Amino acid sequence: MVSRTGRLKVLAIVLAGGEGKRLMPLTADRAKPAVPFGGSYRLIDFALSNIVNSGCLKVVVLTQYKSHSLDAHITRTWRMSNLLGNYVAPVPAQQRMGKHWFAGSADAIYQSLNLVHDEKPDIIVVVGADHVYRMDFSQMIDQHIETKAGVTVAAIRQPLSLADQFGVIEVDDADPRRIGAFLEKPKSAKGLPDAPDEVLASMGNYVFDADVLERAVREDSDLEDSAHDMGGDIVPAFVNRGEGYVYDFKDNDIPGATDRDRGYWRDVGTIDSYYDAHMDLVSVHPIFNLYNDRWPIYTNYGSPPPAKFVHGSHDRVGHAVGSAVSPGVVISGATVADSVISPRVHVHSFSNVSRSVLLDNVEVGRSCQIHRAIIDKGVRVPSGVNIGIDHEEDRARGFTITDSGLVVVGKGTVIEG
Repeated sequence: MVSRTGRLKVLAIVLAGGEGKRLMPLTADRAKPAVPFGGSYRLIDFALSNIVNSGCLKVVVLTQYKSHSLDAHITRTWRMSNLLGNYVAPVPAQQRMGKHWFAGSADAIYQSLNLVHDEKPDIIVVVGADHVYRMDFSQMIDQHIETKAGVTVAAIRQPLSLADQFGVIEVDDADPRRIGAFLEKPKSAKGLPDAPDEVLASMGNYVFDADVLERAVREDSDLEDSAHDMGGDIVPAFVNRGEGYVYDFKDNDIPGATDRDRGYWRDVGTIDSYYDAHMDLVSVHPIFNLYNDRWPIYTNYGSPPPAKFVHGSHDRVGHAVGSAVSPGVVISGATVADSVISPRVHVHSFSNVSRSVLLDNVEVGRSCQIHRAIIDKGVRVPSGVNIGIDHEEDRARGFTITDSGLVVVGKGTVIEG
């Protein structure tokens, strides 16, 4: 943390209870933050990496929906120094305030105030668990302290034409850091003073003074007409009192960032956006650069052996181009192009995988054609089966097909040869 926040106690709360219905079938058996991404990672690894890289080393992760694999991943991967009192702790919904589960993100914090009381922080950083980006939260905390805000909301600039897809922040004309209005997916919105063709879209990341946040969620818990949501209820209440401020993501400076990937942020809430974010990884100069060692994304995927490419005769060459290939992968006399291949995948001879995402332990038999597909963990594709080539055939096999023609094969799917 920078000097101004170094004397303050900061607690980070990660909201990881999302069901992720729009990511089905990838979320049929796991919480959205536990969905694998980028070969070796889980979605939650990006939020947690940003938090710890920012110097926030006391972290609680609030979980709820199908959280077993998420809890296991956090427990195995995110172990901090007990000697220094640092931790990343998954905390399931516990019905501490009555016989009901979390009714919304604000209610999740309200039902978990015991964690705040135990830690006694000065500042609380609240973040979502399912976005792909890099961010230094210490810089946002500094602005929060400087402005004496009730809440500071991180926001990213988006084209004005896309305003109806986001929670949009309109700034105060007299002070561009103060929020004038917080609008949920508006049909029309006002552009920024310095960029009339852009709007500020909420990133779902917030900074509060701890006592201010506690008071806000307690008051919200008593409102019968509230959805108990951070973005839908808590933030608008601060804005109405003139206490909401915005942090412009363009001002966030990440060590090692390139001009191409600076300011990258993706909400991977749908199958198509999840797929598109993967394709951002595999260009020659990636739109999102996983190879920035100065701001690493941390994870743990065990100890698989190195990737291997075997067979080299003129009609049977194991190779990959324009792809991210994880450890433990064997590409045996097959071609992989413009794809993300997760650990322990095996692609057999004469098969062709293009513009696809294969998750852990997928096995592709001989002479298969796979194009624009996402195949979930452990699926076995029998020899001679094509996926993403004939959508009528894909539908007959029970695969999910998005409006854009992307084919998704869910975890545990048994494919007949």
